[in-house]
Amino acid sequence: MKNATIRQLRVFAEVARHLSFARAAEVLHLTPPAVTMQVKELEGHIGLPLFERQGRQVTLTTAGEYMLVYARRVLATLKDAEDAAARLQRLEVGTLTIGMVSTAKYFLPGLLAEFRREHEGIEIRLAVGNREQLVKMLHGNEVDIAIMGRPPTELATRAEPFAAHPHVFVAPTDHPLLKVDHLTVNHLRPYGFILRERGSGTRAAMEAFLASSRMEPRVVMEMTSNETIKQAVMAGLGISFLSLHTIGLELEHQLIATLDVEGTPIVRGWNVVHTLSKLLSPAAEAFRYFMLERAEGALANKYGHLLLLHTAP
Repeated sequence: MKNATIRQLRVFAEVARHLSFARAAEVLHLTPPAVTMQVKELEGHIGLPLFERQGRQVTLTTAGEYMLVYARRVLATLKDAEDAAARLQRLEVGTLTIGMVSTAKYFLPGLLAEFRREHEGIEIRLAVGNREQLVKMLHGNEVDIAIMGRPPTELATRAEPFAAHPHVFVAPTDHPLLKVDHLTVNHLRPYGFILRERGSGTRAAMEAFLASSRMEPRVVMEMTSNETIKQAVMAGLGISFLSLHTIGLELEHQLIATLDVEGTPIVRGWNVVHTLSKLLSPAAEAFRYFMLERAEGALANKYGHLLLLHTAP
């Protein structure tokens, strides 16, 4: 193991992240044979296979699961050392890994483009997942900073709110509930729900809201994609609960409707989050300040009229 290289550990960790040699090669800008070679060399140093391959399916062996823990520790320590060196030099260069919940993809790329124009020396990598997955990324030091809704209570983190995050109930444009005045939660009981998976912040926000009325939604479908949920709702397969930030185009083109349920929109907060144990690099600090200073105005400009439309009498 003493002859293993940092490059081999990085390649191994990337294959383990995606459970795909081809995807790891794409992310690392290598060829699949080069990735395979690096993993084989690492397996030779360890003396044990790290992956089992059956056709296109790749899984970690027991040895691979153990080695992944230590590989991530080594890579995280190396990243901390690079960040500390950059801090000492006050350089805004290097790689910044940003984690984000999938709902943030509707506004964060635009903000990142503006950030990159002002900080050209920073290479940005994005890691996308639901809230539960993002908490694991923070815990494993796989991301420098995260954009998410409800901050984790499982970790010692610094969470700073930067904008409001409204959520609404949605339905197809010909749904009978749209003709009901003074909608309450009780009006939703007979209808099937198409929901995000458990572990997502959107799902947790809805369940907390419905719990106050002691309502258990009748779930007809669970999906990990906001886009797929929107398509299912528009097709008339059920109603749902989504971030207002995900349905801007559909509302503007009258493809989907919001249900003005009493007590909604449910407004949570968007947060920029990092673990307290992590020493932020100048690049991460620059991004943190950028989000706190610019994001609220950008979101208000892009989505403010939708919130007014939803709450209009």
